[in-house]
Amino acid sequence: MVLDKVRKIIAEELKVDEKNISMETRLIEDLKADSIDSIQLIMALEEEFNISISDDTVQKIKTIGDIVEIIEKK
Repeated sequence: MVLDKVRKIIAEELKVDEKNISMETRLIEDLKADSIDSIQLIMALEEEFNISISDDTVQKIKTIGDIVEIIEKK
């Protein structure tokens, strides 16, 4: 399942507990991700799912649900 993989990657990249990550979790407000964290996270997701996420799309990402939706559309 996409959410499970995304949750695992985010937990590893941001050093947070997977249990605290849901579709509604916000990257900046809830997980305290900064711009460098976001870049590293996007790179890890692109590698794991063998996709490319445009800069315009990245700027629209606010929640874990946004990430899952983008990956599922690719």
